[in-house]
Amino acid sequence: MIRKIAIIGGGNLGTAIAKGLVTSKKPFEGEIVVTRRRVHLIKSLEKYGIAVGQDNVEATRNADLVILAVKPYQLNDILAEIEPSFYENMLLISLAAGVDSQQISEMASGRKGIFRVMPNTAISIGESMTCISSFMATEEQEVIIRELFEPTGTVQFIPEELMASATVLAACGIAFALRFIRAATQGGVEIGFGSDLALKIASQTVKGAAELIIRGETHPEAEIDKVTTPRGITISGLNEMEHQGFSSSLIKGLITSFEKIENGSKKK
Repeated sequence: MIRKIAIIGGGNLGTAIAKGLVTSKKPFEGEIVVTRRRVHLIKSLEKYGIAVGQDNVEATRNADLVILAVKPYQLNDILAEIEPSFYENMLLISLAAGVDSQQISEMASGRKGIFRVMPNTAISIGESMTCISSFMATEEQEVIIRELFEPTGTVQFIPEELMASATVLAACGIAFALRFIRAATQGGVEIGFGSDLALKIASQTVKGAAELIIRGETHPEAEIDKVTTPRGITISGLNEMEHQGFSSSLIKGLITSFEKIENGSKKK
């Protein structure tokens, strides 16, 4: 049972997780502490009942779960700093891309029960796609982590070797999806809408498209076929986008982000 969570690193993702855990469909009712050197930047979390501070050792004392929401190069120093607070059954979650669980375990004096978790920032509103891998963890511990994150969106356990891919497709992917919405909004303005109304239409359209796939368990091309007609306006627009490299540029962007993670991990 988790009664206290310490989140080390109150950046965008760390604060999104904290908010998501307390505002989800099944809010976490224990204690959450978030740390950051410039603590004034996370003071707004206090209105959610989340404690904030600068002292990592104090935050992790008696914590059942520690979430490391820090940069990969900070992991070793942070783990050395908070190790005096560790106890046998404490669970450890890392959000750091490109650092595998074996490395984290070695940094933490051979600890077991380590998880790598990659949500996206939609966790703050309970709509994250959260991918999880476990290392030397029991089935009971895996259930605990699953039940903690399930109320904040969709959870998928994956092999650890896919964590870099999950980071790109889910965590980076939310930025790619948002860039599409922005571009569609700009196009909407070009064809006559005000920017606010164009944004509303584009955003709801993307949401509806995603729900068609999620609820209908269908394939995007099957849904596209329902909208495209011979000599129609939809197929003309789609073909022009493909001529301009729409799909290939998106795929190349995903691969570029993935290669940056892979190249970064090889330098360690």
